[in-house]
Amino acid sequence: MSAIQTTSDNIMPAGESGTAYSHSPHNASETRHFDHPHKVMLGLYIGAFLGMLSETSMNIALPDLMDEFSVSSGTAQWMVVGYMLAIGVVLPCVGFMLKWIKAKTLVLFALTCFLVGALVCTVATGFPVLLAGRIVQGISTGIVLPTMYAAIMRVFPPHKIGAANGVAGLVIMFAPVIGPTLAGALIGALSWRAIFALFAVVAVIALACTAAFFVTPIERTRPAVDMLSIVASALGFGCLVAGVSLISDMGFSVAVVGLLVIGVVVLALYAYRQLHIADPLLDLRALGIAAFRTPAIMVSCSFACTLAFMYLVPQELQRGLGMSSTLAGLLMLPGGIVNAVCTLMAGRLFDRHGARVLVWIGVVMAAIGGALFFAIGVDSGVVLFLAAHIIVMVGIPFIQQSAQSAALKSLPGRMAADGSTILNTMQQVCGAIATAVATCLLGLGQTGYAAGGGANAAQGFVDGSRYGYMFGLVLVAIVLVFSFMLKGGKEEPKLVPVQVDDGAVESLAV
Repeated sequence: MSAIQTTSDNIMPAGESGTAYSHSPHNASETRHFDHPHKVMLGLYIGAFLGMLSETSMNIALPDLMDEFSVSSGTAQWMVVGYMLAIGVVLPCVGFMLKWIKAKTLVLFALTCFLVGALVCTVATGFPVLLAGRIVQGISTGIVLPTMYAAIMRVFPPHKIGAANGVAGLVIMFAPVIGPTLAGALIGALSWRAIFALFAVVAVIALACTAAFFVTPIERTRPAVDMLSIVASALGFGCLVAGVSLISDMGFSVAVVGLLVIGVVVLALYAYRQLHIADPLLDLRALGIAAFRTPAIMVSCSFACTLAFMYLVPQELQRGLGMSSTLAGLLMLPGGIVNAVCTLMAGRLFDRHGARVLVWIGVVMAAIGGALFFAIGVDSGVVLFLAAHIIVMVGIPFIQQSAQSAALKSLPGRMAADGSTILNTMQQVCGAIATAVATCLLGLGQTGYAAGGGANAAQGFVDGSRYGYMFGLVLVAIVLVFSFMLKGGKEEPKLVPVQVDDGAVESLAV
């Protein structure tokens, strides 16, 4: 059973029409109607774009940060992993926060955090201060991403959910289009500090748009606050991601193993508690719905694959092929443009054809592109890299957007915020783990090359990168396996009105 939409008890703002659907159990398609839904979402779009811009542009800057602050690659990767760690810790609480705090207030707070974090990073004189500002930015992104997708499920009518997710995906994936190129250009012309100054400017724009246009389409039910769940969530996700991330620097030391064990045990207890209390921090019952769980796993694996590749590729271009940060960024631009276009296309195609065929197209393309990355050597020309990158960037959005739309569309409306939070939590935690694993494999490949008598550092980096690309291909293979569990084609569900606990009426598809 999958849900198409739900009602909201919020007051409709001036200038928006609320009469398209009546608040009646006799109308199975009930939802709010907004005359200009993309205008309502503009601040969140920019905020989500900013979060992904921050996430993807750092990879190109890591070599410069390593040189300036004299830190190892394992330490420098915390600029990426620490950011995702903050996102992973905050994300599980967002669904609960949206039930207590007005969505507009929460988004304005998040964007203000990003602005503060960007300013701190801009003037940082040491790596710890830089990392602290970065973590504050991660907290902001952890709030904005799930809020955007939860709002989409309320602002847009059911038959436009796929297209709306495609637009959101286009906005988000536009960041990888310009992120590496822009970061490389700023580093070449000014310094890495200019990147964070740019983040601050964009954050101000997002704040202004949110204050002017965003409304609160998400109902507040104010459930009981379970502090034990909040603590367990932060401790469990934090220890798990931190433990995996430290493996590259510390190996499987007592401290690392301890963090991993604590993380797994606490998360198991956290999950058990969420399933057995009246007001869970995060409604994990969504994972009991196969139509949500299967595409959620696929989204997480494809996102992890993307981040693993995006972590390795810019560094390989600089450390392995000897290119400047500016040139490396420019070479990533064509693939990014293709990715953005395919993201929008995939969202629209989902509304017509469903998810499974689109996922298969994406898997084939991602596998071909990943295999081409294997062929890159220290003397390879740019054509081989461009081909590999573009093909991968065609495949990933067909997996990501179609699976994500299928997952969200399968849930009852009252679970939209929780479902969005679960999806984003899984993506960010898996992404952080994938980045850490890619770092470990990169180091393993370099060590193996040196142990075999190799003395060319560039070749060692290329060999290490291939280990990471193999990991990405394994993730693509996992997506393929789960794709056979998706229902094929576009289904036209029968809508049935159902009254839920708060007295509102939901349109459920059976």
